[in-house]
Amino acid sequence: MKVPVKWLKDYVDIDISPQELGDKLTLSGSKVEEVIISGAEIQNVVTGKIIEIVSHPDADKLVVCQVDIGLSAPTQIVTAATNMKENDIVPVALHQSTLHGGAKIKKGKLRGILSNGMFCSEEELGIAVDEPVEGLMILPKDTPLGKDIKEVLNLQSVLIDFEITSNRADCLSIIGIARETAATLGTEYRKPALDYKATAGENVEDIYKVEVKDELCKRYMLKGIKNVKIEPSPQWMQERLIEAEIRPINNIVDITNFVMVELGQPMHAFDARQITTNNIAIERASNGEKFITLDEKERELDDSILTIKDGDRTIGLAGIMGGLNSEIKEDTTSVIFEGANFDGVNIRLASKKLLLRTDASSKFEKDLDPNMAEMAINRACHLVEELGAGEIMQGCIDVYPKIIKSHTLEVDINWINTFLGTNISKYDMKSYLDRLELTTEIIGNFLIVQAPTHRSDINIREDIAEEIARIYGYDNIPSTLPNCETSKSGKSEKQKLEDRVVLSLTASSLNQSISYSFVSPKIFDKLLVPEESELRKVVTIKNPLGEDYSIMRTTTIASMMDCLSRNYSRNNEEVRLFEIGKVYIPSADLDKLPEERNILTIGMYGNVDYLDLKGVVENVLDNLGIKNASYKRESENHTYHPGKTSNLYVKREFVGVVGEIHPSVSENYEVLPRCYVAELNLDILYKHTDLNNKYKSLPKFPAVTRDIALLVDDEVLVQDIEDVIVKQGGNILESVKLFDVYKGKQIAEGKKSIAYAIVYRRADKTLTDDEVNKVHEKILRTLENKVGAELRE
Repeated sequence: MKVPVKWLKDYVDIDISPQELGDKLTLSGSKVEEVIISGAEIQNVVTGKIIEIVSHPDADKLVVCQVDIGLSAPTQIVTAATNMKENDIVPVALHQSTLHGGAKIKKGKLRGILSNGMFCSEEELGIAVDEPVEGLMILPKDTPLGKDIKEVLNLQSVLIDFEITSNRADCLSIIGIARETAATLGTEYRKPALDYKATAGENVEDIYKVEVKDELCKRYMLKGIKNVKIEPSPQWMQERLIEAEIRPINNIVDITNFVMVELGQPMHAFDARQITTNNIAIERASNGEKFITLDEKERELDDSILTIKDGDRTIGLAGIMGGLNSEIKEDTTSVIFEGANFDGVNIRLASKKLLLRTDASSKFEKDLDPNMAEMAINRACHLVEELGAGEIMQGCIDVYPKIIKSHTLEVDINWINTFLGTNISKYDMKSYLDRLELTTEIIGNFLIVQAPTHRSDINIREDIAEEIARIYGYDNIPSTLPNCETSKSGKSEKQKLEDRVVLSLTASSLNQSISYSFVSPKIFDKLLVPEESELRKVVTIKNPLGEDYSIMRTTTIASMMDCLSRNYSRNNEEVRLFEIGKVYIPSADLDKLPEERNILTIGMYGNVDYLDLKGVVENVLDNLGIKNASYKRESENHTYHPGKTSNLYVKREFVGVVGEIHPSVSENYEVLPRCYVAELNLDILYKHTDLNNKYKSLPKFPAVTRDIALLVDDEVLVQDIEDVIVKQGGNILESVKLFDVYKGKQIAEGKKSIAYAIVYRRADKTLTDDEVNKVHEKILRTLENKVGAELRE
């Protein structure tokens, strides 16, 4: 936010240089980005009256002007401008002058006619704002001639550019910075005048009705002005607005803009003639509704956008911009002032959706104090009276369903000094807080602090300590080492386990990736997550960086797919990645923080398949000493391929999903190769970790190995076969290993051959053939009964 120092001095006495002021404010917590001194580069530009305009003899688009600049003889200027006429007063850049941006002007001939300089527009003087500039700058008729344009327009201005954080919406105004400046300098600041007299006989409450139909509107105030005289605002107001980079329009519109910059509370003025029903409603737009805003652009609305309506007709976008159908015109005679407060998140999302970010929306999206609306209305009425712009009607409509009140905090003085490492007296603490309008009372060894409604960021004792510290001066706080005691050094058990996981994955030729925990709501559609899925219940960020970072993720698959997609777009043929991050599961109790789960995500594509992914997962399990892991086919997870996906369980506890990503999901992320992704809950894996290795002596007695080849139906799972072998093998089964899966011409359609090597052994004696045959035949019979297996000859 750029604050003109001249405007700031209207409310607080400043006797130091702008650079010193910027340094002091930075040390007190108001970060200054830059001190901008403008106008110094403009040289030898004066005011002049055009006394004669004639056509150029050799150029149709040029004219030759004689200009009175206060000298004995007129000065000749040749120009292509068309918006001036004789007796107009304009800025004149003379021979060897300098304009905004460092442009040098010298006299010269244009098509054979001497021009002793040039006329200037607002842009050439560096005072143009966002709206396009057409033609020369025409000065008021009473402007003295031959005067330096910097004196006439007060171009030598000083701006201080502040970085205002989102939690300090109270500083998005001249008066907010004035309050900070006074507290920093230890002086008083002057509040703007709010008094006025309602001289019009009519009462606005008898004429208009206001209905707030949506809780997105927190407060709505309406004030009427009669017998309005639309004219240019006075020079001092225009100068203030130009310094704040706002183009003056007329007295009524300028008043609303002036109040917005001065108090930080956006306002709007409607032409009362255009309010035909006298019923103002604040409600959401209809889907597909068309509306033309003040910038003369037609916009399509939907039901997420809050509007101001005159009956059924929209006349404004709440908190963003008014409508062309109710703008203030030159013949406007009655005006309605709106002072309101809207939900900041909704305003931000609506302005982004409409590609329409205004000064008003940028302030509203910071969640302003609803109590500022009344102050803004009163200030606007005072300015109307001061400028003689109209007569103020009796009464004021004020719809304020949930009144925001100041809150009180109690803080131990000793705790503050301990926390800050200072020895500040309680009286100094009270003085610092009072200077910030944090009304404070000392009771015993406690500060009782009443935080005004515009300081919504003051909620805990640490906030009070911070306010004291910044006014006391961060540079006055001695540097100390943190006082802490540790029972042991080194990494925690959880960190050690994570190191084992990372080591296992890097040993499997995977690279680690890191991604944001903030994601877009669109990921669920890209992942084909059903509408009723619990994954769609998310933690929404109150003031996000943008829509792509507006929620906390409940799944890490989208982040991994983004990584794979990014690598594929850069022509990386084979990628093997892993990420250790968190997901955030919202609590049913809104007062509780969301549950944070530690998640391991593995992703790969290229010369890999499901078994490669499963092998990596098994390496992780082995490194954590997890023995009782099992896989079960998963076909209901829409993100994964239904025939190539399994759920991982440890001791019947669900750990995560391992499998091939659904082709439609890969297509959504623009990845052509098949992608294989595992998403595992590390917290569960850590719980079942067993690093107590038990060693046993080498076997003394020989093993008996039997190979079997089984014919089974295609849909029979290998896991089911192995479960039978392990269960029926009893205590003589040492190991079972799959060594072949075959489908071909020798195998019937719909069948497959599964071959295992089964090892039997006893620790106390040599097994006999009868003992092995008995168990082996039991396994074969059970396989025949359970899975329909046939022994392949």
